[in-house]
Amino acid sequence: MARVDVQAHLAQLRAGVAALASSAAWQRHLEFQSRFHRYSPRNVMLIAAQCEHASYVASYRHWQRLGRFVRKGERAIWIFAPVLVRNHASREGREEAEAVRGFRLVPVFDLSQTDGEAVPSLCELVGAPVPAEHYERLCLVARRLGYSVQDHDFAGAANGDCNHAERRLRVEVANPAAQRLKTLAHELGHAVLHADCADRSLAELEAESVAYVLCRIFGVDTGSYSFGYVTAWAGGGEEAIAAINASCERIHRAVSLLSAPGVDGPRHTDP
Repeated sequence: MARVDVQAHLAQLRAGVAALASSAAWQRHLEFQSRFHRYSPRNVMLIAAQCEHASYVASYRHWQRLGRFVRKGERAIWIFAPVLVRNHASREGREEAEAVRGFRLVPVFDLSQTDGEAVPSLCELVGAPVPAEHYERLCLVARRLGYSVQDHDFAGAANGDCNHAERRLRVEVANPAAQRLKTLAHELGHAVLHADCADRSLAELEAESVAYVLCRIFGVDTGSYSFGYVTAWAGGGEEAIAAINASCERIHRAVSLLSAPGVDGPRHTDP
């Protein structure tokens, strides 16, 4: 099997991230992101438990102000919001700040539950034609790791998922072949790296880095999707590059595992 130059591919990933972080697309992304409230760790956990693939969440009326509308029949995501009570005026006549008097459950909705005005996107689906054998080879790798691979209609923004407990990878059936290849590579990255990872941002960055390198091994350039995905999850270009550098060995080991056997060309199998 030919030697896989993981470092060269990671250098391309870093260069793509750096270029994106200085682009107008990144500025539009930041401006859109600034319109959303930063939730507490408790609410982040509540959101993830109710909508695993949530990206941007907001109230029904907030989505309306952004020119988007919650689809009829969508189920709300319930989070805690503070109950604020304004204090009485102080002796000097100055009005004191509002005080938290408790919490109540309020409904919010994820971006994937809305329709309306276009949302600035850093990720474009990879649409280049690819041989079916590439996807089949990754399916073989998944089976050798003890995972099943299933086609699935996510009916939302998700392109795939990895369930460690059920040893199952799912891939959006409606996407182009190249995007499905990248998604399966991404979920395989999760499978081998993140059974016990509590940091989702790091996990997504590592899995997408693995996917980018694996697809480059196949001769498929996923930069139109991977550069934006990695940059967004890291919170910026410098942050992404630093995280890639810090995880370089983990990414390298995952790629080495997933690219042998069955990825970088055929090899014999046991009888």
